[in-house]
Amino acid sequence: MKNHLSSIAFFMLVSILFSCKEGSIKPFEDIPDKYGVLKMVMESPEKFKVQIKYTQIDRNDNNVPSFTDFDFNLNDSIYFYPASTVKLPAAILALEWIQENALEDLTKESVMLTDSIRASQISAYHDSTASNYLPSIAHYIKKILLVSDNDAYNRLYELLGQDYINAKLKEKGIKHTVINHRLSMPMSEEENRHFNPITFKNTKMETLLEIPGRETNKVFMNSDNPSIGKAYFSQGQQVNQAMDFTYKNKYALSDFHGTVQRIIFPDQFNTIERFHISDSDREFILKYMSMLPGESDYPKYDLPDFYDSYSKFFKFGTDKSPIPAEFRIFNKTGNAYGHLLDGSYFIDFDNGVEFFVSAVIYTNANETLNDDTYEYEEIAFPFFAELGEYLYELELKREKSNIPDLNVYKIKY
Repeated sequence: MKNHLSSIAFFMLVSILFSCKEGSIKPFEDIPDKYGVLKMVMESPEKFKVQIKYTQIDRNDNNVPSFTDFDFNLNDSIYFYPASTVKLPAAILALEWIQENALEDLTKESVMLTDSIRASQISAYHDSTASNYLPSIAHYIKKILLVSDNDAYNRLYELLGQDYINAKLKEKGIKHTVINHRLSMPMSEEENRHFNPITFKNTKMETLLEIPGRETNKVFMNSDNPSIGKAYFSQGQQVNQAMDFTYKNKYALSDFHGTVQRIIFPDQFNTIERFHISDSDREFILKYMSMLPGESDYPKYDLPDFYDSYSKFFKFGTDKSPIPAEFRIFNKTGNAYGHLLDGSYFIDFDNGVEFFVSAVIYTNANETLNDDTYEYEEIAFPFFAELGEYLYELELKREKSNIPDLNVYKIKY
């Protein structure tokens, strides 16, 4: 009997230790009072529809990372609007599409000319922000990752199409995601299933590839018919019912978090789950995920509109002061319909700190969408600033067996 009880105690101890390793919410308990907004939000998770995923990283003697995940209120079945975060997988998949086509002279820098054959479509033959005034996949990706440009995303969406995007993400284990529309364009779900003709040319403006207009017959939708709010504005008129998001993009927080992890540490995933892009293309993504707007020449983004934390919400929020040089954040953000999101790999080179964190919050007290009355400044941005600072402070105090070698992420901008 004594040995039997000892065995039970042993397995109970193992169970407790395992639960702390995966999925525990221990870091999110007993938030100090100095993080007032963070504490308020986490005490009312349903009101703010907050979800958080935080990953600690530990390195072995060979600098190989291992992950420990901590979640707060994470639920992949609960719908939230992902806003601009869907631009990240679209950008990476555009590079994978080039790799697959393997056409001579076709690269991410090739000239990409978009035509229009339907009344709802818009053509793109020039780009005034490019050094050669011509659009390309590379330049669209820069604009997406630097300042979250909507038109740049739309062009890559039109290139890839819904079938390709959704099939590729599902193959990689990103299973709680639906990408089915352009951004900031008043299109029906039917029109969003039609994709513009596109022509690629080399520097001599010789044609490399012509892609005709296409459409998908498959309907990509959210099967649980999600809705948000109690009212919304449409064409200037208030509609007193919840807004239907059945035909809107979905990108679960665990999928978003996993996308960032796949591009930072591809070797930690099975081959089929990785993005299949070249080393140079991965370095390109990492460079522009972490670059600050003012560090870019083409496209050029100037102060005061484009400050360092323009799209770096964790820890820095809306602080317009320069971000200290020891910090680098590889991330993508989103902001729409009262939702604010950020998925980041956060580094402090001086102190050997690195961690992943992704979060979403919904701030819409009047439950009315499209009225431009959201509590972003009062609640959402301070929440991200305090959450980033809180986790950063935890990481500074956390004991590690090995100090990480982060030199590979010291990029020349």
